[in-house]
Order: sequence, then structure tokens, then C-alpha cells
Amino acid sequence: MPPVRPARSRHARRALTALVALPVLLAAVGCGYGSKAVESGDPEPVGGKKVDGLDEVKVGYFPNVTHATPLVGLRSGGPIPKELGGTRLRTQVFNAGPSAIEALNAKAVDMAWVGPSPSVNGYVKSKGRNLRIVGGATSGGVSLVVDPEKVTSLEDLKGKKIATPQLGNTQDVALLHYLKGKGIEVDHETGEGETSVLRQDNREIPTTFQQGGIDGAWVPEPTASKLRSEGGKTLLDEKKLWKGGEFVTTNLVVRQDFLEDHPDAVEAVLRGSVKTNAWIREHPGPAKKYINDALQRDAGKRLPDKVLDAAFARIDVTDDPLAATLREQADDAASVGLLENADLAGIYDLDPLNRVLRSEGRPTVTDAGLGRDESP
Repeated sequence: MPPVRPARSRHARRALTALVALPVLLAAVGCGYGSKAVESGDPEPVGGKKVDGLDEVKVGYFPNVTHATPLVGLRSGGPIPKELGGTRLRTQVFNAGPSAIEALNAKAVDMAWVGPSPSVNGYVKSKGRNLRIVGGATSGGVSLVVDPEKVTSLEDLKGKKIATPQLGNTQDVALLHYLKGKGIEVDHETGEGETSVLRQDNREIPTTFQQGGIDGAWVPEPTASKLRSEGGKTLLDEKKLWKGGEFVTTNLVVRQDFLEDHPDAVEAVLRGSVKTNAWIREHPGPAKKYINDALQRDAGKRLPDKVLDAAFARIDVTDDPLAATLREQADDAASVGLLENADLAGIYDLDPLNRVLRSEGRPTVTDAGLGRDESP
């Protein structure tokens, strides 16, 4: 019988003070937001009229398979530069969600592809005044991968050490919520308990796993596929915990002031993103090549074909930000003690995306009641 999501908190719109107060350790690289400028990765403008009269638009993303939309769409001559015409794209590569949100808050970037938990954190920390989620990018691509000699079943997690990428990040919340549903007690801040939770950078988890320092990890792609290539076994694909197998992994987030001042530029990026996602679905082989080219440029190393194929097969590119699942993830965080007292109403503005979708003859998407309130 497949696992069932445990009952969640009824406080559907509450979530988030404790996590905002948690210490965030940012790597002091490049611009100081745990990121680096990628000058060689900046696509050349295709020429023509500048959108909104802007000389440039600054965007951020991660060198990660779950960021397939920017990795493919931002290439020179790609759909996003084409939509921006004579406006230049400046790119910034980030190592973690909190650093991307810090850069947005500091106006170091105008838009960024980022995960749901950092998006929620940034929105609440600014008291709903700084950020908006304007589009989706990917769903899925998260698994619990274990050493099969140490963990034999989902009933065998008690007493084990499981890694997640960061305290309070999306995968950390998912693991803690799952363990709680199994009756396994874990201190949400220290990670100590009947199962130990180790918070470690995605780049370090495969080495720790190989050395036997952890028994498994709840991680996104391509880290999960890297663990499988080291002898790990997928104990649980998180898709099995969600209705229809869909849950938000990556959003497109924009500064509110940039959205208000330059709506045509935001819409141009969204139009390019929608066209990119359609192209990825239709051309998976070339898409994987572009992803690996970008990983070589941005992270300094390509993925082995076998690892990339496995990672790519587990993600779904999507224009829909899957707003209802973000609300559920916030509820999960509240249920394990990481979030409280947060109102997410207004975190979405999907009007620009829905205009693009209608113009492309595609179905529009919903904000699940968490959209911008335009009432006086």
C-alpha cells in the first residue's frame, strides 16, 4: 500500500515566524549573497526594441536540474532573451534559496527561480510587501534515498540518520512532517530525536553518504540520482505523497516594485518561460544537453549521462506554480513547529502568467485563494 500523507494542521493560512527567526548562514561569495555572477553565462540581447525601455533585467537561479527552465531558457538565443529583445539579461547563480531571497530584497536581482519555502520566508519577512510568486517552473524531483544495507523499509527509519539540504528548507519540512506522521519524534531545531536529521549542503551529501556518515537523505535532483549512483535505493519518491503526484519544487519570484514598475518585462520573462517549458517537453534530449552545458558553466562539472537521465526523468516542468501545494507545505511546517503566525494571502500575482497562457492557447492556473487582493 502506498504511503498516505498524514493529517495536517487546520490552520491553513498560518505559518511562519519561527523559521524567519532561524539563523541563516550565507556563503560570502561574489556579491555577498551566497552567489556568483556568471558573466560568461549572460546571453547576448537578440536586438530590437528594449522592453519597458530597460537596459537590463537581472535574474537569479540555481545550477540544479530542478531549475531546468532557466538553465534551458536563458541560453543565448533562447526563448527568454528573444522575448526581451534589446534588453540585456544579467544572470546570478545562487547556492541556496535564502541567499536568492536576500538578493531580491537588496535589489541585486529583479526576479529569481527559487523553491517554495524560501519564497514563503521572503514574503513573510517583508510582511507581504516585497515579493510575489508569478509563475511555476518544476514539480517533483524529490526522493528519500537510503543505504539499502542499513534501511530496509519505511518502517525502519527510527534510529537512523537522514540528511536534508538545510534547516527549514522544503525537503527538511517534508522529512520532519513525514516522520511525525510515523510517530517518530525529532527536535525541529537540533535535528536530534528518535531519528537524527543532519542538515548538510546538497553538494556535500553524496560524499557523506559514500563515507557512511548518513543512512539516507531526503533530497532534490540531481542529488538523489547521485546517491543512487553510489549504491543508494529510492525508498520513497515524494510524488507518492501528493494528490496527482504534483507538488511545487521551483517558483518564479519577482520583487513587487519591479512588477509594478515594469510589468511588460515581467510578462516577457514569463512568456519566454512558458515557451521554454513547452520546448523542454517536446525536446527532452536537446534540453538535457543544454542543462548539462549550463551545469558545466555554472557549477564547474557536468553530470554523467546516467545520472542526468535519471534526474531529468523525475522532474516535471510546469507553468503552474501549484499554489495549493505551497499552502500545504506551509501547513506541514507549522505542524512540526518550524512555522507559525503567517498569512500567505497575496503571495501570488498570476495575472501576467494567465495573460501569457491565454495568448498561447493554454489553460490558465489558479492561486488557490492566495492571490493579490485588489479591493480598496
